[in-house]
Amino acid sequence: MDYKKAGVDIEAGYKSVELIKEHIKRTVRPEVLGGIGGFAGAFDLKTIAKMEEPVLLSGTDGCGTKVKLAFIMDKHDTIGIDCVAMCVNDIACSGGEPLFFLDYIACGKNYPEKIAKIVSGVAEGCVQAGAALVGGETAEHPGLMPEDEYDLAGFAVGVVDRKDMITGEDIKPGDSLIGLASSGVHSNGFSLVRKVFNMTEDALSRHYDELGRTLGDALIEPTRIYVKALKSVRDAGVTIKGASHITGGGFYENIPRMLPDGVKAVVNKNSYDVPPIFGLIAKNGDVDEHMMYNTFNMGLGMVLAVDAADADKALKALSDAGEKAYLVGEVKAGEKGVELC
Repeated sequence: MDYKKAGVDIEAGYKSVELIKEHIKRTVRPEVLGGIGGFAGAFDLKTIAKMEEPVLLSGTDGCGTKVKLAFIMDKHDTIGIDCVAMCVNDIACSGGEPLFFLDYIACGKNYPEKIAKIVSGVAEGCVQAGAALVGGETAEHPGLMPEDEYDLAGFAVGVVDRKDMITGEDIKPGDSLIGLASSGVHSNGFSLVRKVFNMTEDALSRHYDELGRTLGDALIEPTRIYVKALKSVRDAGVTIKGASHITGGGFYENIPRMLPDGVKAVVNKNSYDVPPIFGLIAKNGDVDEHMMYNTFNMGLGMVLAVDAADADKALKALSDAGEKAYLVGEVKAGEKGVELC
């Protein structure tokens, strides 16, 4: 008896490391110390030390049951973008710059080429966020997970000068709400999606005219990363008073997280284009409107609060940065929460 016969292939692990090195190299920042394969990722803090009051920010998350879609479609090169996005977008909500990222892949069996595809997506997400992929772990769990399945999670660390933190405490009635377009469902609500649609290869390969592509391609579209978008707003001289990453819980749970007591967010549902995938979900699953807005991002992956006088400047900065952004509502006095109109 040996470890391989027990279900853990050490040689496959070595091959995986070799295959992912080229992807990791794409993410390297000047602060990264040492090479690949150390016990810990090292990151030089000299740049951070120049801040007046540096504050470290952290975020950790996974991709939820969206990974089931990757299994069925046998498409593994974008799920890593989702994993990075879920972590770094949260850091961006506090005004931070993501510095580095680590991933964790648990699998029933280590197929090196599949692992390399997963990590290629992680690396692409890190490139989009400007973060370095400084380490990770691939763990075989024979007997615990089916051989052809895996789970992916990650952890990001960022930094912000305390004076530049986005806290929401200065949000007041009259402030404008700006919504940044999502790329689709992102990485939340897939337990409901998988009940609405028959999750088979044939069903996911079906072309829908309203989507302009197959159902599978629409659903697996990776989560949009907003780190550089928020930076473009700050670089334009606009103070972002509050930021909400619209993830699980949709509008009703996430938008209030940026609000102080005594104010509410009033969002105009007709102020932007809701992607057709959400209409398809609602129709096929007979999902009522409140549940849709309480589960999905409904086309807005991030909502920002800015002074009304800065709204046009913020919208222009976002447009120049390649983002679709909309003036979606305003802040009003009232009990903390969200009102859709």
